[in-house]
Amino acid sequence: MTRDEAELVQHTWHSVLPVGDTFAELFYGRLFALDADLRRLFRDDMVEQGRNLTAMLSVASANISRPEKISVALRQLGKRHAAYGVRPEHFALVEDALLFALEHALIDVFTAEVKAAWRAAYALLASMMLEAITPPGSPARA
Repeated sequence: MTRDEAELVQHTWHSVLPVGDTFAELFYGRLFALDADLRRLFRDDMVEQGRNLTAMLSVASANISRPEKISVALRQLGKRHAAYGVRPEHFALVEDALLFALEHALIDVFTAEVKAAWRAAYALLASMMLEAITPPGSPARA
């Protein structure tokens, strides 16, 4: 991930924060539209779940240019998600939902460049989470 991509992610995330609850609703709405069976993985209050999502993304975006600072936390997050029933193939659905929610939350500023930066950020974050739940050399880690 380039420095410019990291700066774009950080800058655009600050624009999402004022509409964080709406962002989370868009994210989970899209995720469950893509795969309704994923809803069973969420037993908690979805408003609280959405706030957890935005908090996690806040930490991730703040440290995206220094991923080594959050790599242990991301691996632990990956392990927790695996214990909830998340599988490696779900990560592509999460990426779709993330980009959908960002596009709708950022509206006019969600350019191709911003989308590419968020794709790069998600790839980096997801790869660290996947390290904890997939064996080395498996297709999910390739």
